[in-house]
Amino acid sequence: MSLPPKPRGLGRGLSALLGDEDVAAAVAPPPAARPAAPASPAAPAGRAPMTLPTAHLRAGKYQPRTVFEDIDMLVESVRQHGLLQPILVRPVSGLPDAYEIVAGERRWRAAQKAQLHEVPVVVRSLDDLDTLQLALVENLQRADLSPVDEAQGYRRLMTDFNQTHEEIAHTMGRSRPHIVNTLRLLDLPESIRDMIRSGEITAGHGRQLLTFPDPEAMAARVVLEKLSVRDLEKLAAGERLKKAAASGKKAAAPSASKSADTKALEKRIEEALGLKASLTEGKGERTVLTLEIDNYDQLDTVVERLTRR
Repeated sequence: MSLPPKPRGLGRGLSALLGDEDVAAAVAPPPAARPAAPASPAAPAGRAPMTLPTAHLRAGKYQPRTVFEDIDMLVESVRQHGLLQPILVRPVSGLPDAYEIVAGERRWRAAQKAQLHEVPVVVRSLDDLDTLQLALVENLQRADLSPVDEAQGYRRLMTDFNQTHEEIAHTMGRSRPHIVNTLRLLDLPESIRDMIRSGEITAGHGRQLLTFPDPEAMAARVVLEKLSVRDLEKLAAGERLKKAAASGKKAAAPSASKSADTKALEKRIEEALGLKASLTEGKGERTVLTLEIDNYDQLDTVVERLTRR
């Protein structure tokens, strides 16, 4: 069972912080392709989209994306329709006719390949914190951002700007567990992080690999044997049982068959949340509820429902 994916939008904190429709338009997901509108005349910086030579733009130092591949389709779209969204930039201090890209570097690269001499832009004077936050939001709204790059963006907010997990979650429109679990990927060896970036394994694999004494060896096995995240969970459980046996501890006894009332309650929970649910009865009235959550968008939805007032 699965919940429908949540739409990815501006974090509530960031939207309230800027309150700028032009910025929101430059950061939002791309609209459907349509014939290009006539280019608007240049306007004063900070008022409306204007055009600038592509040569006056430069890559942003807070760009979280490390890989810019598979842009051929975007290049072809730009050739046919032009850029449907402006690129968000900020002036480079001390350098006339130089602008740093805040959001839209992929569009800028595609425009260069399509040999566009000018591109629409929105110019804003933004500080470094706003720049990093906007760059993260723009990339998070596109599903192909690597979870490792996402984690490094969160880490930079923490180290460079002293942001807490709660502040990042509020600004990015994510749950705190999502932020914490994404950051865990940075504890993996660099070789495994590269495997996640390239798509050889998933972020779910990466988090599970942290439970093994030799994650790199297990990662190689995941690729060779095409193991799923659930396969890794079972292997990790087996390792825990072996350690328990070696230390002389007894494994937990299997639970008795569930009553009809328990099964009926599980079904009610599953229908309410759209997730696989399991109830394990302990001593007295003690009961453990387990929900099977496939991704952090589902977790965000559950957290929102549980905390809704």
